[in-house]
Formats: sequence, structure tokens, C-alpha cells
Amino acid sequence: MAEQLTPIEFMFPGPGRDRIVAAIRAGEKTTTSSLEQEYAVAGDPLPAVGERGVVIDSFGEPVCVIETTEVEVVALRDVPLAHAIAEGEGYASVAQWRDGHVRFWTSDAMRDELGDDFVVDDDTRVVLEQFAVVG
Repeated sequence: MAEQLTPIEFMFPGPGRDRIVAAIRAGEKTTTSSLEQEYAVAGDPLPAVGERGVVIDSFGEPVCVIETTEVEVVALRDVPLAHAIAEGEGYASVAQWRDGHVRFWTSDAMRDELGDDFVVDDDTRVVLEQFAVVG
């Protein structure tokens, strides 16, 4: 199963990924956010409705299969509260969601991927993805 599907890695291996994978498995996390710039730098297409992938844990092992059910690209300023809450990470407001995500997107590890000159501001394009566990 896992060999036929695209691997999906949330965050970087470690406690953050472990927490997110647990929330997905528990059905608490049904959305995720990434920067459009991440796809551009990697040369990857944006996710599309109906695509399936296998979620990988911190040990590189397949955990579950998810299917994308909705994709929207918005400016950072336009991320809706419903999306932030559905991320299943305990956010009670868009401001909390934004603080957590900007902290991650401007971390040293992300700077290594996106470049030191990449700036996150209200106009930054964010890929909002909704998904369901299907296996």
C-alpha cells in the first residue's frame, strides 16, 4: 500500500510530527496548511482533490492513508477560523494559528528550505488543505 502512494510528512521528524500524526489518527486534525512557496521551491504541484498519500511518522514508517477533499490558496490574512480549528492543534483563534505557523515557517529549518530572504506577511500565499483518513 505505502509503496504505491506519495509519502506525506508533516513538519520535521520529532515531537511536532508525532503530535500531528497522533491528531490525524484520532480524527482531531482534518486540515493542514503549507506555503505555496514550499511547493514552488520543491518543484511540486499543489495538492489536488482526490489525491491520496501515506502519512509518515518520525521513524519513516507509514501510519495511515489520507485523501485530499478540498484545496484553497489564500493570502495569510484570509485564513478562516474554521480551518485553524480543524487543524486539531488546539488553536482557538486565527491569531493563535498564525503565531504558531509563522513561528514554524520562519524557523531555521524552514529558512534552510525556503531561503533566508523569504518573508512571511499578510500577503503570503497559504495552501489550505482539507483531508480525510481513508486507510
